[in-house]
Amino acid sequence: MLHYAAVFFVIAIIAAVLGFGGLAAGAAGLAKVLFALFLIGAIVALVVGRPRA
Repeated sequence: MLHYAAVFFVIAIIAAVLGFGGLAAGAAGLAKVLFALFLIGAIVALVVGRPRA
C-alpha cells in the first residue's frame, strides 16, 4: 500500500512539473488516500500484534 502511495506521489510530481494540473491533483489525492489507508492498517497491525501483558 505504501509503495502505491509513493508511486502516485511521484506521478503527481512529474505531472505537476510538466503542467498537467488536473492529473497531478488526481494522483496526489489518490496518494493521500492510499497513505491514510496504510497508516490505518499499520496502527491496526500494531494494536492486534501486541503481546498481552
